Amino acid sequence: MRIQQKHVIESVANALQYISYYHSSDFIKSMSNAYAKETHNSAKNAIAQILINSKMAAIGKRPICQDTGIVNVFVEVGMDITWDADLSLEDMINEGVRRAYAYTGNPLRASIVKDPLFSRANTKDNTPAVIHMKVVPGDRLNFIVAAKGCGSENKAKFVVLAPDDNIVDWVLKMIPTMGAGWCPPGIIGIGVGGTAEKAMLMAKESLMEPIDIVDIANKSNPSDIEKLRLELLEKINNLGIGAQGLGGLTTVLDVKIKDYPTHAASQAVAMIPNCAATRHLHFSLDGSGVAKLPEVDLDSYPDIEMDYSQYKKVDLSVLTKEQMNDWSVGDTLLLTGTIITGRDAAHSRIKQMLDNGEGLPKGVDFNNKFIYYVGPVDAIGNEVIGPAGPTTSTRMDKFSDTMLDNTEILGMIGKAERGEATIQSIKKHKASYLIAVGGAAYLISKSIKKAKKLAFEDMGMEAIYEFEVEDMPVIVAVDSAGNNIHSVFQNIQTITTKL
Repeated sequence: MRIQQKHVIESVANALQYISYYHSSDFIKSMSNAYAKETHNSAKNAIAQILINSKMAAIGKRPICQDTGIVNVFVEVGMDITWDADLSLEDMINEGVRRAYAYTGNPLRASIVKDPLFSRANTKDNTPAVIHMKVVPGDRLNFIVAAKGCGSENKAKFVVLAPDDNIVDWVLKMIPTMGAGWCPPGIIGIGVGGTAEKAMLMAKESLMEPIDIVDIANKSNPSDIEKLRLELLEKINNLGIGAQGLGGLTTVLDVKIKDYPTHAASQAVAMIPNCAATRHLHFSLDGSGVAKLPEVDLDSYPDIEMDYSQYKKVDLSVLTKEQMNDWSVGDTLLLTGTIITGRDAAHSRIKQMLDNGEGLPKGVDFNNKFIYYVGPVDAIGNEVIGPAGPTTSTRMDKFSDTMLDNTEILGMIGKAERGEATIQSIKKHKASYLIAVGGAAYLISKSIKKAKKLAFEDMGMEAIYEFEVEDMPVIVAVDSAGNNIHSVFQNIQTITTKL
């Protein structure tokens, strides 16, 4: 079979566009089931936002999440294939990535930096992809194309256990240490055996499989690995971490395990989570043309609407720290007014400027405002801004004292838990930490009515913006007294340490 270069490039580009705004049907079904059975109000609200966001993204054909991922591609190359190409297969794939992320109808956020140890300069087109190739019998080119968000990728775990160590005990100890930055509910992938790099690869590969844990639970004769998957699913969900770490019944939708023969003295174990923006697509090329992608039935999405009756409206233009004293963890708020954005690189540069005596960037005024940890997608058409969901706040912990001591901010907005030192700093300054739902980026962007870049434009998506928001939904995660909605992690870690 003769494979044409242009068909590879176009198929990869189309697949990446497709998964940026379409969840797979198995994920929608599993999340809908989780929503239906959830009894914890905060967790149920978070799952609702994720499902509403997913349908909005599918209709609008805009990214589910502002972190449009690092591209992972798995390719099986048939031994009988011939080529009509002048690029290597790797170069074809990267050209497909480049075209997908630069597509003007739905531009995707460029997040990849080269020279990772030093300059960390953005490649501007999200290349290169991480590509794994295997030569197999046949005359087809089989692809799995995935976009992996870094909030979940950063939570990968690895250990070499002794042959008689219990993998369940290790997993249950690791899950709480992952916090909420990986945006649960999601999927846990586990690789066991081989060598270190083989175990990590299997963990990642397992995340590309369909969600089928309900089918496994209904089997009359599950295999040993299937029994282990069911045991881990039950025990992880019984930890009570829940959606976005807010407590509740569903932390994971499925647990995947792949294994491989290993040395008698070793038990390599890798674990990688996939977030609520799980994105992957499988297709084949047989020489007949560009891959045909699955049709999406919008009727398969549940009919859910935001219940704004449970939210308290907050006018940021007149908000004071004294008023914030009345907030309690778990309160749901609708913010209206001005907020300033900034994430890792912006915080680092601000700290450097303050340390050098330069003061804050010209035109940036944090006084009596919240800072929102976000790196948005570029706007298109009549949009004010593209999808603009929160990034993991824990990475900003090392800058918390600098910001609270030098800027007069009221507090921060992000996702996931804060470290104990940051919580104490929030308490000291009578500030607050609010969370937006990770996995609801397009929904959140609709509450942003004006957006203006204020500083650090050279940083691309890391630039500082001023947002005018109207009814932006958030939850109080750390109140001005230092109470912490994510204390569940500390409690679980205390329990699992004793196992």
